Amino acid sequence: MSEYIGDIYYDYGNSLYINMTNLCSNRCEFCIRDMADSLGTANSLWLKREPTYEELVEGLAEVDLDAYKEVVFCGYGEPTERVEDLINLTKEIKSRADVIVRINTNGLGDLINGYKISPKLENVIDSVSVSLNTSNAEAYNDLCHPEFGIKSYQAMLDFTEEVKKYVPDVRMSVVSVISSKEIEECREIANQLDVKFMVR
Repeated sequence: MSEYIGDIYYDYGNSLYINMTNLCSNRCEFCIRDMADSLGTANSLWLKREPTYEELVEGLAEVDLDAYKEVVFCGYGEPTERVEDLINLTKEIKSRADVIVRINTNGLGDLINGYKISPKLENVIDSVSVSLNTSNAEAYNDLCHPEFGIKSYQAMLDFTEEVKKYVPDVRMSVVSVISSKEIEECREIANQLDVKFMVR
């Protein structure tokens, strides 16, 4: 690229991660971006500006996609803030390599974009991980400070229920900083929604 924007593609664990935006509808109190400037092999996940779609594609030329089994949209922002670019970039990635593509999301893409985004993910995205983090709307509002307010929690649950129709692997996750009681209550919510559950 002609200028250094910040790290868009970086390795974390055995996967390739894509930091395509710093925009996010939440201000979660546990967010790693408030604790460190980077993760994995990234120098900085703070973008000096939002990269264009063309720059996202250009950056793929520097990545050996065949070296990875999984590509994850996850950085210092919410990937569904740029859902159209996310979908188009995934199609570009899959045209170049046989990899699983996952989105790590706060589950508020419908509110962010003003329409149900799940149908657009069909036959494109292989896996979605939704950040649950609390067992009720009030606690979610206090912990995650969503710009959409108290309705955000139900919208996140609704998205999780809806996206199962279109994406084969759906899971919900919580951060380990919440209490063990809260973790078990969240596990039950994931069970009721018939999705996988993980503590991160």
